Amino acid sequence: MVRIAAKLALAVLLLCGVSRAARAEEKEGFGSLTVDEVADHLAKKDASVFDNNSKDRWAQSHVPTATWLDFKDVKASDLPQDKDRVLVFYCANEK
Repeated sequence: MVRIAAKLALAVLLLCGVSRAARAEEKEGFGSLTVDEVADHLAKKDASVFDNNSKDRWAQSHVPTATWLDFKDVKASDLPQDKDRVLVFYCANEK
């Protein structure tokens, strides 16, 4: 069940943010990942995953290893010190 929820959450992220991510990538160097690419990073343990949904939603289900992070209050101390890690941020974007 957790795997299904994780894949659904990532699919929603990809579907809702593809065009926005493409524009951001051009302007800011950010990109997007497929569900399989995120799964590969999780298997290699070279990524940090951050869930930007509400804390209640995160408590119900989230991508394995995901840390809840308030997107309005991100601090450097919330992020890994290793600057080579892949950072994955996702949300359901229900609006």
